[in-house]
Amino acid sequence: MYIRKYAKKAIAIAMCSITLLSVAACGSEGENAGEDTGAVGVSFEQIESQNTTEATAEATTEEPAAEEAEAYVLPEGMYFSELTGEPISEELKDQRPIAAMVDNEITALPHYGTSEADVVYELMNSTKNDRITRLMCVVKDWGSIEQLGSIRSTRPTNILLASEWNAILCHDGGPYHNDAYFANPWAKDHISGYFSRVNNGKAREFTEYILKGDMESCIDRFGISATYTEYANEGSHFNFVPYGTEVKLDEKYSRYYQAYKAILPFSHNGSQLVYNTETGLYEYYEYGERHEDAEDGAPLAFKNVILQKCSFNQLDENGYLIYNCIDSGKNAWYLTGGIAKDITWVKSSETGVTKYYDENGEELAINTGKTYISLIPEDSWENIIFE
Repeated sequence: MYIRKYAKKAIAIAMCSITLLSVAACGSEGENAGEDTGAVGVSFEQIESQNTTEATAEATTEEPAAEEAEAYVLPEGMYFSELTGEPISEELKDQRPIAAMVDNEITALPHYGTSEADVVYELMNSTKNDRITRLMCVVKDWGSIEQLGSIRSTRPTNILLASEWNAILCHDGGPYHNDAYFANPWAKDHISGYFSRVNNGKAREFTEYILKGDMESCIDRFGISATYTEYANEGSHFNFVPYGTEVKLDEKYSRYYQAYKAILPFSHNGSQLVYNTETGLYEYYEYGERHEDAEDGAPLAFKNVILQKCSFNQLDENGYLIYNCIDSGKNAWYLTGGIAKDITWVKSSETGVTKYYDENGEELAINTGKTYISLIPEDSWENIIFE
């Protein structure tokens, strides 16, 4: 079990001052793996030693040059998704994604359609009820989903995060604190409370879902643009590696940590990300069980996991809050392939894309595929556990 404690070291990047995490842990850290810590990972010294040995061998025996892997050829009629970096139909290229607020209370389970989301955010929804979380599912090809939800209310932080994607925010109401944000032209395209009701035997607040045809109907009803607007950010949201290739953190960086499981400090629903070595994906667990979609039984699984340290302000006595998600040089973790890497994050404006950087001040390169992002409250950041 590995609990991180670290000190800050300043480094310079374009836009801001990025904080370098210096982590002392019992995990498989590249720099310290040579020590007798029981670490499993390959250390930086071991890699360097191996490289030196191989270089010596090559000096005496010439080896044939390794063949370069052929670059992936994008099929006609396809493009690389700005959400996942994977090839999808070019017919969707200009279509705006939706950002659907999904209830994460145990009564709302099972979820429908969440496994088809391209990016899933998990945020503390209130400081009450053991800091229960709520999901925000960002979906590009929303027309192909039969049922998504159940849909619940939004918070100001979700409005700011949805704006990064120029997404149509789908929710069912929320506190009056939202009003000031929805008054902005970049946030006006949202749909609240006009989705279908499904008789599932539960209380009314757990019965609203986005069913097939609902989005088209609501977009037409409220005159919302289904294609990207002037507030859209150009290009890919993340800095994806070329499709068909993969970044391996324990090969690229000297400092890294084993992370086959990430236990998050959300005590109400007990959120965990568990690495599946067969699929190479992190599967989401909550309430002690693996999350499986009620529509097709598929696990909620991700190639990338990003955990952002973020302070917040409580807005009233009801526990409503807003994360200070417009900031720079804040600590974060990036997990992929069973390895965690310390990084930092920057978001410069309401509609600006959150960017991630490594200790060299370079934008983080991440693998293509689905991504899970959680804003971890600053006061519980030290309680993240890697195993």
